[in-house]
Amino acid sequence: MDFDVIIVGGGAAGFFTAIQLARLQPERKIVILERGKEVLTKVKISGGGRCNVTHAIFDPNEFVNAYPRGKRELKGPFHSFCSGNIFDFFESCGVALKIEEDGRVFPQSDSSQTIIDCFVDQINTLGVKVHASCAVKSIHRTDLKETPWALETTQGDYRAAHVVIATGSNPKMWVQLENMGHKLVTAVPSLFTFNIKDHRIQGLMGLSTEAKVSLLNQAGEPIDLEVSSASTSSGPLLITHWGMSGPAILKLSAWGARALHQMNYQFKIRVNWLPQYTLEAMVLHLTELKQEFAKKHVYNTRPFDLPKRLWLKLLEAIGVLKEMKWADIRKIQLRHLAQQLTQCQFSVSGKSTFKEEFVTAGGVDLKDINFKTYESKVCDSLYLAGEVLDIDAITGGFNFQNAWTGGFIVASAISKKLSN
Repeated sequence: MDFDVIIVGGGAAGFFTAIQLARLQPERKIVILERGKEVLTKVKISGGGRCNVTHAIFDPNEFVNAYPRGKRELKGPFHSFCSGNIFDFFESCGVALKIEEDGRVFPQSDSSQTIIDCFVDQINTLGVKVHASCAVKSIHRTDLKETPWALETTQGDYRAAHVVIATGSNPKMWVQLENMGHKLVTAVPSLFTFNIKDHRIQGLMGLSTEAKVSLLNQAGEPIDLEVSSASTSSGPLLITHWGMSGPAILKLSAWGARALHQMNYQFKIRVNWLPQYTLEAMVLHLTELKQEFAKKHVYNTRPFDLPKRLWLKLLEAIGVLKEMKWADIRKIQLRHLAQQLTQCQFSVSGKSTFKEEFVTAGGVDLKDINFKTYESKVCDSLYLAGEVLDIDAITGGFNFQNAWTGGFIVASAISKKLSN
């Protein structure tokens, strides 16, 4: 089975590459090989089934700040194709997008099926073949001038002039790429939630509040990351059955992916539930509150914009009894309360996958890729896009944008070669 281009991987990067290439080269024979029975499975479950397609940051220089790995390499590509371009693409397909308050972008339908239907319709209209349940056993070069690439699969042998690898975090494909001479960066989980068992958050499942969170080692000292500012994150924090999640936690899991893996996910975090206050400022404020509310019961007053259930748990943690009034609180208790509100430490023991989504830090070393074309520096006419590369981002639509951008540039580069 001879093709002009074979795309290995029926996910976001693979489909977008095929669509862009078929638009540029409508007469060419293009096929997507997908090892699973279904395509676009990660698109289906992303964003809680709504598909967070990108983020509403339109300056490429700012957009790259969401990538713990790949920031430097993506700056050029994002100047060619970024969030604004994906808006244009979906508009050209008749898919309306919306921007939410936090900057995440979703289809107006709030359904990932809209994106899947869009891609499948495009593929069918453009005449791209999709072969599912077709796992690639081996990839190697031949002496044939027109079709130098040979792929052995579970559905027979394929040949092509150009091959695109868009298999995501598939360990078997990484091994094949390594055997072809590529250097691999060991993969570790990137987006995950923190497992915490602590009486202060017990029974608070589902509670969400704004917080500032910092990563600490077992000794309670700041963790040294490549980007020092990345060890602290602000945003919504969600208390779950198993510990903590939400954007504030997920950002830290991405930036600290390698460091936390090395620590076997045994570390501490410091949470400031009221980020507008420092410890000392809180001590002073609580001292003023003690005088102002002297005759009132502490449990019946909530002087901060803090969920009531959390406020009561923190009072309980420092030994404030339900019958106590503000006048009864000792000076040492005020300081302990200030610490609970602004420097609340928790021990983390393990991680959990964020929903059904799975992102890894690791893959083909970025030094092996020419980011003007996404072509391998090791093998001519071999291109790599998406999470097969050592690129990953914080949550918020950034990982998909990496797939769209890579697919666009790969398609542009192959089109130029095919036109020569």
